[in-house]
Amino acid sequence: MALIELRDIYKSYPLDGFDLQILKGITLQIERGEFVAIMGPSGSGKSTLMNILGCLDSPTSGSYILDGYPVQHLTPDELADIRNKKIGFVFQGFNLLSRTTALENVELPMVYNNTPSDTRLKKAQNALKAVGLQERMNHMPNQLSGGQQQRVAIARAIVNDAPIIFADEPTGNLDTKMSIEIMQLFCKLNQQMGRTIILVTHEEDIARYADRIIKIVDGEINSDKRNRK
Repeated sequence: MALIELRDIYKSYPLDGFDLQILKGITLQIERGEFVAIMGPSGSGKSTLMNILGCLDSPTSGSYILDGYPVQHLTPDELADIRNKKIGFVFQGFNLLSRTTALENVELPMVYNNTPSDTRLKKAQNALKAVGLQERMNHMPNQLSGGQQQRVAIARAIVNDAPIIFADEPTGNLDTKMSIEIMQLFCKLNQQMGRTIILVTHEEDIARYADRIIKIVDGEINSDKRNRK
């Protein structure tokens, strides 16, 4: 069974008396342990697709099976529970709390699911060690470089042992050197830790780190190819 299965997914939004179609019949399977890049020009629907895949939004029609669960008709609270258990997110803007340490930022997802404090501390420390920040645990975000802040965000995404990591333009605010380091870290998470990585990017050189590149144009899959590294 595929980890992710979309069947004939449509997404539209009401606009000035008519429905604006964003996604137009997306059918897609992603296997456990894949590293997939989703590409497309601005307005292509790739971010809408990411939001549906990440259970941040629901399709207008079609079916979405995530790890064996049909999720397209779940309530917001049920979607939040799925996100907490199965999904980690990494965003372009890091989304760290500015007045809390790296360690406290990584602990945050476990606060929401009532993980005991001693367990939170140990898991957060281990996650930061996994991304190479064991020496920066008590630093505030403004004491960290952009690449280090993104590493904190990645540690926060993996701390709950979520099998799927969604990364939305994760190198968009980083220079070339830091971008390479972050992409190598995603490769490590995929190859050594078995995490399924789904990456949204508009950069060809970033997409080439993935094993599979899916291109979206005008709300439809334009191509879906294995990447020859």
